[in-house]
Amino acid sequence: MQIQQRAQESLDSAVRKARVRLAPFLALMFALSMLDRSNVGFVKQALQADANIGNAAFALGAGIFFIGYAVFEIPSNLMLHRVGAKIWLSRIMITWGLASAAMMLVHDETSFYVLRFILGVAEAGFSPGVILYCTYWFPARERGKTLGIYYFGLPMALVLGSPLSGYLMEVMGGRLGLHNWQWMFLIEGLAASIVGVIAFFYLVSKPRQAKWLTAAEKDALEGAIAAEDRHKVAHGPATALTALGDWNVLRFVAIYFAIQVSVYGVIFYLPTRISELTGNAIGAKVGLLTAIPWFCALIALRFITGYADSKGKHRQLAIAMLAMAAAGIALSTLGHHIGPVLVAFCIATVGFVVVQPLFWTLPTAYLSGTAAASGIAMIGALGNLGGFIAPTLKTAMETLFHSQRAGMFALAFAGVVGVLLLLTIGLRSRGAVEATIGAAKATPR
Repeated sequence: MQIQQRAQESLDSAVRKARVRLAPFLALMFALSMLDRSNVGFVKQALQADANIGNAAFALGAGIFFIGYAVFEIPSNLMLHRVGAKIWLSRIMITWGLASAAMMLVHDETSFYVLRFILGVAEAGFSPGVILYCTYWFPARERGKTLGIYYFGLPMALVLGSPLSGYLMEVMGGRLGLHNWQWMFLIEGLAASIVGVIAFFYLVSKPRQAKWLTAAEKDALEGAIAAEDRHKVAHGPATALTALGDWNVLRFVAIYFAIQVSVYGVIFYLPTRISELTGNAIGAKVGLLTAIPWFCALIALRFITGYADSKGKHRQLAIAMLAMAAAGIALSTLGHHIGPVLVAFCIATVGFVVVQPLFWTLPTAYLSGTAAASGIAMIGALGNLGGFIAPTLKTAMETLFHSQRAGMFALAFAGVVGVLLLLTIGLRSRGAVEATIGAAKATPR
């Protein structure tokens, strides 16, 4: 009994230390990632005017990022599994920061397409890589809260990044002969590269390499992770190839795809919608208003992911959050005044932000080892194509029905499809997930 109690105390201590040291820094990395992939929404009007880019071309360029991202996602995650997160996540950050800064060179539709594609290639594997990295450090029962901290980066990018982007757009135009949007890309891109250099010295790939853990803490944490991995191998795909063809992994792909359609349809167009309703050009005021929904999501993340971990209700709460996202997106089309529309966007944003860490607890409880590396990457790669489809789908529906509401209703419908998929997810995968989390709870803490 005393041995089990000491093992439990060592595991608790190791998880606390790892969460405090790693999760906030990973959230910072994610915030810069989201800022660099979504700040194109802030420069939409100015970039279109200066580079002569039409609405359809902008939608294609905004989404083409995800093509490059998808093509290199699986190789990137397998490389991370092989060389270690410290090296690979740092490499990703440095190169995507430089690619984002290079967006200042856009001068026509072709250069816009090419640079957005390069940005996707540079960033490929980042978020799935971090999710895989968390499986090396945090048992299943602790992963929801940890991923919730990581996903703080999404609302933080927009809470702080929206006013920053708006400020840069407002005050930097004309300095050194550059447009305001060129300054925005340059400053925000180089910030990511600088953090990437810091990441190389700060991150630790595996618990055994952490100088800030005691020997007992390392043994307890590695033992808990190993016990989960053995259980997952026995109940799910064991190799990279079997994961890619696993029917339940494909279900996860479809769910994540639906989530991403909702996410990026709103991210790319929220600043423009707020600008239209207020009658203000995109600047500091619009940036502050745009930050409000993300601030609401920031608060909700902390409480809902912690509750999901404590009650083991990840799937049920994911269903509720995605339904809320779909409802909020649909409601945002019904108002013509800033107040009701902003409330609707707050509902949508809380839903599609919080659903993501809840969702990722499901495949990470089902996959392990190289199967996790390839399976998580495939979910991220194909699921993120929803970000490519979203702006194109929105524009196509608006054109087809001659209504802006039609585009947003299409995005809301994608969220409804995701809800249905979560409700009907295979019983086998659900049982394996719940059994893994149950095994984790039974492991001495």
